[in-house]
Amino acid sequence: MAAFLTPPPVERGDRVAVVAPASNAPASARFVYELGLERMSGTFDLEPIEYPTATADPEWLADNPEARAEDVMDAFRDPDVSAVIANIGGHDQITILPYLDGDVLREHPTRFYGYSDNTNLALFLWNQGIVSYYGGSTLLEYAMDGELFDYTEEYLQRALFEKSIGEWEEADEFTDEAGDWEDPESIETTREIERSDGRTWRGGDETVSGRIWGGCYEVLVEQFLADRYVPDPDALNGAVLALETSEMIPDPAVVGANLRALGERGLLERFDGVLVGRAAARSHTEKHPREWRVEYRERQRDAITDVLETYNPDAPVVFDCEFGHTYPTCPVPIGGRVEIDPTDESIRLL
Repeated sequence: MAAFLTPPPVERGDRVAVVAPASNAPASARFVYELGLERMSGTFDLEPIEYPTATADPEWLADNPEARAEDVMDAFRDPDVSAVIANIGGHDQITILPYLDGDVLREHPTRFYGYSDNTNLALFLWNQGIVSYYGGSTLLEYAMDGELFDYTEEYLQRALFEKSIGEWEEADEFTDEAGDWEDPESIETTREIERSDGRTWRGGDETVSGRIWGGCYEVLVEQFLADRYVPDPDALNGAVLALETSEMIPDPAVVGANLRALGERGLLERFDGVLVGRAAARSHTEKHPREWRVEYRERQRDAITDVLETYNPDAPVVFDCEFGHTYPTCPVPIGGRVEIDPTDESIRLL
């Protein structure tokens, strides 16, 4: 595997490619997309360049994985583009991977931002030794209704304009309420915000550091089932596993069972630490009360902890980290180095 490199930081005023390598929101949510572009230019002083897939119909995208891959390749090749920003996640991005040329991407390293189904592309870049960022999507972080979380704005700034993110602090508040993409007036309102109880630390008592590998739990399962793009197991030795569950709200027992299978394959023991994103416990279709959501997150923590206590008891595990399908978020550098210190409960993205 090639040595890792972090693409150069973006500068204010730079052109950034807006693409849809996974999926898109329906046409009825065009107002959300427009807000994302507006925030890119107004709040972050970027010049968003819309590539063909950026406004394509979701059904057309599903039928044209090669076109989605072509946009990614074209954006990386363009010397005037400093970053590539995915609109949103999806469910079939793995189908674009055969059309990507890893050598070309390596020759033109560019900062890529995306989450959820974009785990497929992030791990493809990981195999090429290119650091990418799990977070910072057009329709989610940039287009958050009401006002941007100050936390999101700060960490997006660091992920865009700095060589490294540095100290990764906890957020004081969060939401997992889904946005209303049917009502244009919804972008003027604010979702239900909850006070955060902070991160939950379990296991491990020594500082560890390593390169981050992982992303969305559901996509990681898909990757291991396909077994075409996962790295050689030895490449994961000393890495830090990052995972978070999507708005599909998977049963914690199933999450634990799938992780147990990775333990039986001898994979979990290779990681020196584990970062787990705060779990989303509601979606556009599931509206659970707060008490249920609190209990769901605790069941997920327990399920993951039980597996890791069996297969990697010495690894520090940090739950409720700010990445994934709850907000605010910090774009986590997949392939970047992280230092986890259980003694003072601190995380540094190096």
